Amino acid sequence: MTSGPMILNRLSSRARTRRTGSVRAMPTLVLHALPPSHPCMTAEAALRLKGLEYQRIDLQPGPHIEEMERLYGEGNKTVPGLLLDDEPVHGSRAILARLDEVAPEPSLYPSDEVRAAEAWGDEVLQDLGRRLPWGSLQFRPEAMGSFAGAGELDPAGVDYALPFVRAAWKYHRISAQRLADDLAGLPTKLDYVKSLIGDGVMGGDSPNAADLQIGATLRVLANVGDVRPLLEARGLDTFAKRWFPECPGFIPAGAFPRSWIPVEDG
Repeated sequence: MTSGPMILNRLSSRARTRRTGSVRAMPTLVLHALPPSHPCMTAEAALRLKGLEYQRIDLQPGPHIEEMERLYGEGNKTVPGLLLDDEPVHGSRAILARLDEVAPEPSLYPSDEVRAAEAWGDEVLQDLGRRLPWGSLQFRPEAMGSFAGAGELDPAGVDYALPFVRAAWKYHRISAQRLADDLAGLPTKLDYVKSLIGDGVMGGDSPNAADLQIGATLRVLANVGDVRPLLEARGLDTFAKRWFPECPGFIPAGAFPRSWIPVEDG
């Protein structure tokens, strides 16, 4: 089976070939991102799919808020952001839509159903890719080292990491009750994703906006050991890894209390 990255490279090569001879100059593209951000994964995958040259600038967590507002306007605190020459485009959905205008092929929006699925992925599913990983790290802070390729943190490393975890809980408005509610509602959301694939809205030979938006969130959720079995039971871990094979970090199962984890038949 051909891997997702190989398909992305082939499609981007075809896109570059189709644009050969065009008199329209392509804009200079600068992507502002944070390393662990799944919306940034979405935007970067779209840039690669389109075969566009770009510069990626990874901002420092924390100070990135002020920098993003400086570049993209008041209230636009989150990543990703994309500068097309001097034009600021903020947020993964806006970036994908703008890239489809700049480089129409291959299309990210082959149908209205794809647009609706992408919107759902952004508005409903995406925040779980923030809350559940950061939520689990409160209970397994030693696993934070795996996101930097450093392995399990020692006690001193845990002491260093905990303030970052607590800050993330505050920033993302995480609470124990919210995590329990997120986990309880996750199977229904995953079943909906599976139905989108079954209906052909996602999962085709070429990724569309819904594949990239939803797939990136699923990929970071697969790094949460308590959640991974829910994805595996539906084949969604394989779906996510098709377009996002590399995603560092893993929080071992047992972070969340057992009573919070949905129990499924079969």
